Amino acid sequence: MWQRFTLYDLRVVGHYLGVLVSFSSLALLVPFLTALVFQEWTPAGHYLLTIGVSLIAGTALRFLHIDPGRLNRQQAIVVTGLSWIVLAVLASLPLYLSGHFATYTDALFDGVSGITTTGASIIQDLDHLSYADNMWRFMLHLIGGLGLIVVALSFGLFGRGAGASLYVSEGRSEHVVPNVVQTAQFIAKIAVGVIILATAALTLLCIFIGMEPARAFLQGLWLSITAFLTGGFAPMSQSILYYHSVPIEFLLMILMLGGSINFVLFAEVWKGRLDAFFRDIEIRTMILWLSIMTLVFTASLIGSAEFSSLPVLLRRGLFTIIASFSTTGLLNITTNQLTTVFTSGSFLVVALLMAVGGSAGSTTGGIKFSRVGIILKSLVSTVKEALAPDSARVVVSYFHVGHRILSPELVKEAMTVFVLYIVTYLVGALVGIAHGYEATQAIFESVAMASNGGLSSSIASAGMPLTLEAFYIFQMWAGRLEFVTLIALIVEVVVSLNPRRWGRRS
Repeated sequence: MWQRFTLYDLRVVGHYLGVLVSFSSLALLVPFLTALVFQEWTPAGHYLLTIGVSLIAGTALRFLHIDPGRLNRQQAIVVTGLSWIVLAVLASLPLYLSGHFATYTDALFDGVSGITTTGASIIQDLDHLSYADNMWRFMLHLIGGLGLIVVALSFGLFGRGAGASLYVSEGRSEHVVPNVVQTAQFIAKIAVGVIILATAALTLLCIFIGMEPARAFLQGLWLSITAFLTGGFAPMSQSILYYHSVPIEFLLMILMLGGSINFVLFAEVWKGRLDAFFRDIEIRTMILWLSIMTLVFTASLIGSAEFSSLPVLLRRGLFTIIASFSTTGLLNITTNQLTTVFTSGSFLVVALLMAVGGSAGSTTGGIKFSRVGIILKSLVSTVKEALAPDSARVVVSYFHVGHRILSPELVKEAMTVFVLYIVTYLVGALVGIAHGYEATQAIFESVAMASNGGLSSSIASAGMPLTLEAFYIFQMWAGRLEFVTLIALIVEVVVSLNPRRWGRRS
């Protein structure tokens, strides 16, 4: 039963939150060193200031409780929910100081978008952003894509006792290996390994199209991070269209596909269990879903004059489909083409692809293939029960790293999160419509924010109403936490409002 937070609980939460805030200063060293290398002295000062703020705030929070002990699930949920807010606020400080945002709220929008790997951006004059500030944008993707807790666990910050509770509270429940810390390290190693290899390949491709080596390396690194971690930020304002390179687009599609697959399945492939990979409910659901959506998308788009050519349809259309379902949000077309050239049917397909997203345990957002697959299995179970004799006991199984039985609890969890996503999409659409925007665009934008999809119909832009901007920030945060942690955090705040009922832990 949910219990009221005590003063002791608040001190424990503060301590662990302080650990994460202090740890964020290590990530800030990357753009700081980048600024020093490229002699960008003003950005260097901004990051030095932010590092100081992070260290002071983190140290102060850590001293709230010296010996926190083992975290319970209630405390872990609060730590996780608050950490995404606090770190986004700190992360937005150097972005605002860069001078590329009209207000701090605009910088906060990009900070939340970066750390939740949404990828929507309202930055101004991106093409002239400093190397250091651009590096920070993609570091946010790196931290947020892997997960704040996973990154911290991979460095062994919390130990085994607290780590298990925090790992689950961030929406992860599957272990590659029994030990939570080793699981986090495995996820980090896979991501870093892929990014290193992809950076090397993309650097060569960027040099081939005429970039100088240093700039080509940075572009290759940033593109690798944003594609594999399904972030969506691009180094240039034209997104991937800037490069005009089929090989670069092809490699990015492979990275986005890889980033949309459950890390647990990477472990199965690593062990040589390819049959387990292709029998998995997520992979089969993905193949079925993408096959249907690709057919509908193609049939809808082929009537457009700009996409009537087969080579253009394959290049632009396939990239858009992969960027949408992986919730990456990169584009090799212009935003204007997305909203004007695309037919209403293809526009809706892109929104549906973002709404569902990729696999659970991956870096994607959205409802996830695992939940869709479980709901479909539940429908099969319902039909079987209706057709079976009264005395028969219907058992439905599915395959996910071994055979599993479909339980009512599992179906309930999948349906709960599914409904929460749908409600959030609809509420966000109504908020957009209430601000005077056209319904189709408002629906598209709401789905993009709550699914962390990142593609924009141009509603999310500098100068949008502050209330709409605040709601989009909330949607990105809620979608990244997949609602369960968010709702638990809200309940915790509500039930703890009465200070007279606070008590010290016995």
